Amino acid sequence: MVTKMSVEQPLWHALTGYRLLAVGYAITIYVWALDRFRHPVPGAVYLAVLTVWTLATLSQVSSARRCTKRFLAVDVTLAVGGILLSVYVDGAGAVNPTIPTIWVAGPVLAFALKGGWRWGAGASVLVGIANILEQGDVTRPTLHNVLLVCVASIGIGYVVEVVRASERTLAQALQIEAATRERERLARDIHDSVLQVLAMVQRRGTALGGEAAELGRMAGEQEVALRTLVSSGLVPAQGTAPAHEQEGPPSAEAARGGSGGRSRILAPVRRRPGRGAGAEDGGNGRTGRAGVTGSGDASGGPECDLRPLLSRHAGAGVTFVEPGAPVLLPEHAARELAAAVSAALDNVRQHAKGPAGGPAHAWISLEDEPDGVLVTVRDDGPGLSEGRLEAAEAEGRLGVALSIRGRMRELGGGAELLSVPGQGTEVELRLPKAAAGRSARS
Repeated sequence: MVTKMSVEQPLWHALTGYRLLAVGYAITIYVWALDRFRHPVPGAVYLAVLTVWTLATLSQVSSARRCTKRFLAVDVTLAVGGILLSVYVDGAGAVNPTIPTIWVAGPVLAFALKGGWRWGAGASVLVGIANILEQGDVTRPTLHNVLLVCVASIGIGYVVEVVRASERTLAQALQIEAATRERERLARDIHDSVLQVLAMVQRRGTALGGEAAELGRMAGEQEVALRTLVSSGLVPAQGTAPAHEQEGPPSAEAARGGSGGRSRILAPVRRRPGRGAGAEDGGNGRTGRAGVTGSGDASGGPECDLRPLLSRHAGAGVTFVEPGAPVLLPEHAARELAAAVSAALDNVRQHAKGPAGGPAHAWISLEDEPDGVLVTVRDDGPGLSEGRLEAAEAEGRLGVALSIRGRMRELGGGAELLSVPGQGTEVELRLPKAAAGRSARS
């Protein structure tokens, strides 16, 4: 949950405090010099009205919404009236400050906070003219006070305008981020369900022939249209092709049209014992090793053991290695991590062939580390050719980008993929426990 905090609001609170202190200061100065005024009674009445007005309008200066134009007009009129009244009350000029003294800066600052530096400059000029009329001449102290109020109001008004523009930009960025995250979530769900079914119908229909082939062709067309719709706004769509045409190596043009994801191709290296591969996802596999770390947190919830969620994938073609103790994670985090593993296994089943030409064998390894959970999915398939992932993302095939990397990014973890052509692919999914803990606490 994001709590909105206005940077402008503390300035209004400061103005409220300033007005209270200023009216107290004006009363103190007036009482201290009471015997030197020529007509003290009108000045005392004015200060009484000023005190009541200040106390009664505290709520008006608590925010820009409450500070109306009518209030500002009355406020600055009261300030100018007090300055001009000082000519009559202090006819001999025995007391230098005007009756409201520093209180007159309050209305000017209110103008600046409400309407920006232009409003503040206008109000300060109006108060400055009143001060010059009260003095009867442009003296150095008067000019100094006028310029001081003018500079302060313009500076604060400009700061307020910058703050408001920054808050609007931040609000728009948060809306875009929320919309993008929701779009990615929907795209993952579509990829894990509808697109997989359409691709299966297309392959089976082509294999059966006859009317089934026509059904498969229609399913392929719908798959391409849906992938284009899902990928629009997420990656630059540069053309699509039916699924059966994308299983082979991509063209050089498609490889150059990648999405610019952070990945690199590893030169062939000696294969580590027991290290196999993850998988290629419908043209969305990752060539090379790419680390993606997100800052999002999984939503909170009760903890559950991750082992049963992964053990259901074990079978003739999948070997699952698990620790002896439960691996506890918040329920949502555990299910999303298991879904990412399922997406990696789908890639193995659909696109990876074993050394003997049959289906590739996959291994799932679950490790409960002190600071996080590591799940490794590897296979003994042929690996990924150079540029395959970039071309797949450009074609709108976002299995790895959304179903694997997107899920891990939102959980606060990361996904790393290692592939060497001819030596299989490996997917490492790492989720820090701190990220899962923060989400559970929230």
